[in-house]
Amino acid sequence: MMKKILLTLLLPLLGCLGLAAGDAFYNVRNYGAAGDGVQIDSPAINAAIEAAAEAGGGTVFFPAGTYLSYSLHLRDHITLHLDRGAVLKAAVPDEEHAYDPAEPNESTFQDFGHSHWQNSLIWGIGLHDVAIVGGGLIDGTGALSNGFGRQDRLANKAIALKECRDVTIRDIRLLQCGHFALLLTGVDNLTIHNVLADTNRDAFDIDCCANVKISDCQVNTLNDDAIVLKCSYALGYPKATENVTITNCQVSGYDPGTVFGGTFTKNITAAPDRDGPTGRIKLGTESNGGFRNITISNCTFDRCRGLAIETVDGAVIEDLVVNNIVMREVCNSPIYVRLGNRARGPQELPHSVIRRVRISNVSVKDADSRYASMIFGLEGHGIEDVTLSHIHIQYRGGLGLEDVTAQKGSNNFFNRDLAPGTRDPFDVPQQEKGYPEPSSHGVLPAAAFYISHARNVSMDHIRFEFMEKDRRPGIVLTDVEGIRLEQVSGNDCAPRFILKDVKDFVTVDVDGVKNTRISAVKQKEIK
Repeated sequence: MMKKILLTLLLPLLGCLGLAAGDAFYNVRNYGAAGDGVQIDSPAINAAIEAAAEAGGGTVFFPAGTYLSYSLHLRDHITLHLDRGAVLKAAVPDEEHAYDPAEPNESTFQDFGHSHWQNSLIWGIGLHDVAIVGGGLIDGTGALSNGFGRQDRLANKAIALKECRDVTIRDIRLLQCGHFALLLTGVDNLTIHNVLADTNRDAFDIDCCANVKISDCQVNTLNDDAIVLKCSYALGYPKATENVTITNCQVSGYDPGTVFGGTFTKNITAAPDRDGPTGRIKLGTESNGGFRNITISNCTFDRCRGLAIETVDGAVIEDLVVNNIVMREVCNSPIYVRLGNRARGPQELPHSVIRRVRISNVSVKDADSRYASMIFGLEGHGIEDVTLSHIHIQYRGGLGLEDVTAQKGSNNFFNRDLAPGTRDPFDVPQQEKGYPEPSSHGVLPAAAFYISHARNVSMDHIRFEFMEKDRRPGIVLTDVEGIRLEQVSGNDCAPRFILKDVKDFVTVDVDGVKNTRISAVKQKEIK
């Protein structure tokens, strides 16, 4: 009877701790960890993990304290539980100590950071049923590399998992975690919930993963992407990222560490690529295996770049739904749907494809007017079947076509080939082989939407406005076949539309323009 009473009392506590009744419990202090921020505790922590693994699994528990550590080796059926007040602190290598070296792996088709997992604070390969939970902190400040320069003896990731399944990361906090706070490659059945990450480069890299749930996370990354889905060739074969939900998340590009610290400062105005703060949700750039069945909903973007949907290395993006998004202080295109042909991958990979994309209920305040929202394919490889609905965007405005022709390039790392006065302002650089970034195309001739090389596009209940009058046309369409605009309005854009090589153009109840149907037109201005 007493055992039943104790179990009844303990079950709620176990649930709060992320433990199941019957889990073995391994306190790292019992294996020699000091938690004093001075002693190197990784040997003791790894001993606790090994003891749990030999017993068939269990929970490795970190009570309050600071645990200075090098590489930790996850095993099957292991939960790392960092209690509130517990800090797993990445140690700075010295002459005697270093992180595990990067394992051999081909990195021809993706950068070094994407291609290795063992040079991390916590890593595991080929595992199942693992979790990292609790209210504690993983702190890489001053120790985890940002991926630039030499990386000998360093780690450049906080948590790296490859070819694992049934993984949970919940309730933890991640601070200044190097090139990747999370690098998860080939991980299936993945849950990331209620995680705060404030880091110096990518936060969540979800690469070649299936059955993924990301929810209720706050992610700040001024210098790189906040939540990014990829499907690289790092596994040595193409694998899709599919069946993914991202919901109820906040992403931003405040100064590193200031969301964690609660000050939300804005002293740094550009990321290393010379564009503004990054901090966004993105699909791509690494894009070999494909993206399928993905929803992004109920998320906020603050002081960062806009939503980016990119495939440039042969991947198919299909069946993507984005709904209920709010953005504020956006430093480039609020919506960027890009199909390119960088073709970084084995030669047998096909051309990239984007089809069946739905973006709805988006509200944007204070967006950079140099780069309108874009749907940008390639000649002969158009983006197909895109619906934009119930979207309201406030741009800063204040530009004219002379700003397009006068540009000498930009302050952006990716764009250096725009000589002034040498091109038609409506001849936007394709950058087919380049890195896909909105600013790579230069200042656009469209004030609100630029759509090029696309098929079957629907825009309904779209409103755009400007903080300062913009003298460029509102919407520019080039090589577009099958586009319907219904209840689209924008203040004071004249002309409202520029059409070049457009077929099957239909407007219904468009502000200032009578209902129009054009079967084909080489070039036309609609005022």
